[in-house]
Amino acid sequence: MSFLSSLNISASALTASRLRMDIISENVANASTTRTEEGGPYRRKMVVYEPAGDGGFRSMLRSSLASAQSEPKGVRVAQIVEDPSEFTPVYDPEHPDADGDGYVLMPNVDPVKEVLDMMSVTRAYEANITALNAVKSMAAKALEIGK
Repeated sequence: MSFLSSLNISASALTASRLRMDIISENVANASTTRTEEGGPYRRKMVVYEPAGDGGFRSMLRSSLASAQSEPKGVRVAQIVEDPSEFTPVYDPEHPDADGDGYVLMPNVDPVKEVLDMMSVTRAYEANITALNAVKSMAAKALEIGK
């Protein structure tokens, strides 16, 4: 595996992590949104990762074992999906979106879960920055050998 492919792997993970951070921020910002353009309360969104390249992890592992020529290509966001869990009914008859019984459907966003997800993706982001800096340091040391 070359230095450049190592940089590409870390860069792809950083890009995917950044998008996940943006989605988590959107979830937190809309935790109390009861009316959206689509109608109804905001529905929590989640990011789904997949290996970059062809065929997923299993085919990548098989091709790596078969030949030393194939190199990993990192990770990418496969899709952004909506959480299918139920909305939370809250009794608030004064709310403009309340139904006839006085209940308002609140978004399925759990702030605690969002904070935990943000902490997890932050740690992943930091780990990829560390890996990126390690590769840069190795490349600099390799250039110093030639002096």
